[in-house]
This record gives sequence, C-alpha cells and structure tokens, in this order.
Amino acid sequence: MKKLIRNTLTAALILAATNAAAHFQTLIPNEDIITPETGTMVNLDLIFTHPMEWGPVMEMAPPVQFGVLAHGNKQDLRPTLKKQNQEGKSTYSAAYSISSPADYVFYVEPAPYWEPAEQKMIIHYTKVVVDAFGAEEGWDAMVGLPVEIEPLTRPYGLWTGNLFRGIVKKNGAAVPYAEVEVEYYNVDHQVAIPADPYATQVIKADSNGVFAYSMPKAGWWSFAALVDGDDKLTSPEGKPVDVELGGLIWVRTRDMADR
Repeated sequence: MKKLIRNTLTAALILAATNAAAHFQTLIPNEDIITPETGTMVNLDLIFTHPMEWGPVMEMAPPVQFGVLAHGNKQDLRPTLKKQNQEGKSTYSAAYSISSPADYVFYVEPAPYWEPAEQKMIIHYTKVVVDAFGAEEGWDAMVGLPVEIEPLTRPYGLWTGNLFRGIVKKNGAAVPYAEVEVEYYNVDHQVAIPADPYATQVIKADSNGVFAYSMPKAGWWSFAALVDGDDKLTSPEGKPVDVELGGLIWVRTRDMADR
C-alpha cells in the first residue's frame, strides 16, 4: 500500500511539474544582425515548446500568419514555410533572403493550441527583429498583433547583463500590471535548473504596462506577455473555453570578449 501511495504521489508530482511548464512559441533566426560577412540569408525555426527545459516539443499546426515587416510594408511568408518533424511533432522552418538595409520584424500567429491540462486555448503572437547592414531603424515598428510587446530597448546588439525594457500592449493600448514570463533558450540543457521557479522568470509590468529584465547569460531570451482573450474558442470536445493570448518577443545577448 505504501509503495502504491508513493508511486501515485510521484506520478502526480511529475504530472504537476509537466503541467506547470510554460509554453513558448519560438521564432529564432540564425543571425540577429546581418553583415556582409554573415551573408544575406536568414534561416528561422518555429517550434512550440518549453525552451528553458528544452522540451517537450508540442504539435504545431500550420500558422495562421507568418510574415515580415520592413520599410513599413508587410510580406506574407507562409509559402516559404517548410514542415519539419521533431520528437514526432510538427515544427516549421523558413528561409528569407535580405534584399536591402533595414530592420526586419519577423512575426508569426500560430493556430490556436488546445491545452487540456489548463482547459484553455493558447495563441502566442511572436516576433523577432533582425537588423540588416547597419540600418538600425524600424526595430520598434509594431506589427499590429492583438497582443504585442513594443520594445523600449533596441532588441539586438545586446550584451549579457543588459536591461531589456518593453511595453505590453493589447489592441494597441498599454496593459497595466500585465504578467510577463521570461525564459532562456536552454540549448541541450546547458544550464542546470535547481528548482521549478528558476525555469520561468515571472515579472509584472507597472501601471503603464512597462517591464524590465536584465539577462544574465549569453543566448536567446523570450519575453511572453500573457493576457486573457476577450472571446472564447471551442475546445476539441465542442465546448466554449477561455483563451490565453501571448505577445512574445525574442532577443539575443552576447558576452563581451577581450581583444
């Protein structure tokens, strides 16, 4: 009986830990700054996963939107998407050729994801900014997503330890005291996680929707502003359910190196 109780408790704890893991939509380019030395091709990976815990990968349906904003114009990039398979789940990749100096804001609206553990649909509107050939203009351009982070810190050319600041906006208006989750893209488990709270950092915006976070390690970081959707969606069982909307932005930091 004691063994059964222990096994049941262990299974419950494992399930709780799995359910508590934060979902993040990744949109990560191979380069965040394009120079003559890097070449003009940007390769992007789109995966729905738990980046700090390096998995598991979750099934990703074909995105509703995938595009780039540059020079004030949007371009639909859905035809460039290539379906991939990772851990038996659908992910996507894309390649884009940079044609001129500008800041390129890549963005994705994934299809709604049903999370049975939370009994809600999840939609994470995600973007990343790539600077090309020293343009350094347009990095704060807003795509116009339902939930979106407006960067107050230029989201590239960042050193480890830099402070990233942004404004959480829903339908163009600042969201006071919005909750923002922060995770590191922990490639191949290179960072040990001593306890669950270390996996996802949680901060709150101020009364003006402004948040700030200092990134302690080189690599890719994601900021996910989470708000409740105004309308319900239908679950796979045909029931109306709540919707979690996320506005995500990915930024990269690098360590300083002596000459």
